Amino acid sequence: VQLQASGGGLVQAGGSLRLSCAASGSIVGLYDWSWYRQAPGKQRELVAVLRSDGVTNDYADSVKGRFTISRDNARNTVYLQMNSLKPEDTADYLCNGVHVITRRLYWGQGTLVTVSS
Repeated sequence: VQLQASGGGLVQAGGSLRLSCAASGSIVGLYDWSWYRQAPGKQRELVAVLRSDGVTNDYADSVKGRFTISRDNARNTVYLQMNSLKPEDTADYLCNGVHVITRRLYWGQGTLVTVSS
């Protein structure tokens, strides 16, 4: 399984970005999906989770009400819609998928999000 993250960039505070995590093959319904982020000098932080049912989700308190995780089965892609961005959201964002049965974990590469004040 290969995961390709994209969609990062430079945005002003208050702006929006949508990150994508494209998976190889028709697998999105077989995995629990997560987005993490890691800012320079900080620990990796779990941002959002979407369970394999495509409905159950959870978010870090710092992004609740601003970020939305979703998936498109037809496109084999998981998204992170980020609204009302703040400078403290600046980080490298990474996606991962965990197979619901084997619990095997796959990581995509990061996509950098920079929010200017």
